Amino acid sequence: MQKIGSRAPLVILHEKSFGLFLDGGELGEILLPRREMPAKWQIGDAVDVFLYHDSEDRPVATLKTPKVMPGQFARLKCVAVTAVGAFLDWGLPKDLMVPFREQKVRMEIGRHYIAYIMTDEQTGRLIATTRIARHMDRTPPAFTLGQEVDLIVFGKTALGYKAIINHTHSGLIFASDVFQELQPGEAIKGYIAVIRPDGKIDLSLHPAGRRRVNNLESQILAELEARGGFWSLNDHSSAEEIHEELGVSKRTFKQATGALWKQQKITIEEHGIRLKPEA
Repeated sequence: MQKIGSRAPLVILHEKSFGLFLDGGELGEILLPRREMPAKWQIGDAVDVFLYHDSEDRPVATLKTPKVMPGQFARLKCVAVTAVGAFLDWGLPKDLMVPFREQKVRMEIGRHYIAYIMTDEQTGRLIATTRIARHMDRTPPAFTLGQEVDLIVFGKTALGYKAIINHTHSGLIFASDVFQELQPGEAIKGYIAVIRPDGKIDLSLHPAGRRRVNNLESQILAELEARGGFWSLNDHSSAEEIHEELGVSKRTFKQATGALWKQQKITIEEHGIRLKPEA
């Protein structure tokens, strides 16, 4: 069954002056406006479209994909405020409404907000809300330790940064694991570090253990190649310099260079490290 807020391949039924009508099943015939029509088409073809409501609350199709799908979180720009609510740019011809009841703070044109996209139970329309905490999953997470995840930063505390994990749960990146300022709405990759008995999740911006060292080994070799075989960075370099260059701790750097030395891929000299010529 076709559903508002999803992508679906719909069959072309007939053409009118203002566009193509598609078979929307229980939703009836759905218009794909002329400005959205594919360059080549014929009756009976299936076109992959996203379904939403137009300004008159009629189901309408678009070939475009929105910046964020229903059930997901994203940082979006407020482009209008009217008597019924605020409107966010989500990449489609019709902007996404945030009713006043769904605004954690009154929204202002030009500012960006972290929003959750959902179906309004009262109207059946797609809307956004900035009351994101109520849409976090509080069931026990099914993540595994060390799992790579997608994060969206949404707050900062004395302990570190709060982030949305894979559009479901929330977790914390401790300040000690962050060496650069993170901005609200910033989308980054992270890793599951700890899942506590109470369900709270600790996050890391770096893969743990051997995997992290393996990644760093490849990065160091690539950097040496780019620098002509020598890099004035070694065990005597400061932790700050190592982190500025590679974004890792001095301990992790030493593990990686030690492993490369054992593999006879580099030599460690007084003033740096050197790529060892292949025999």
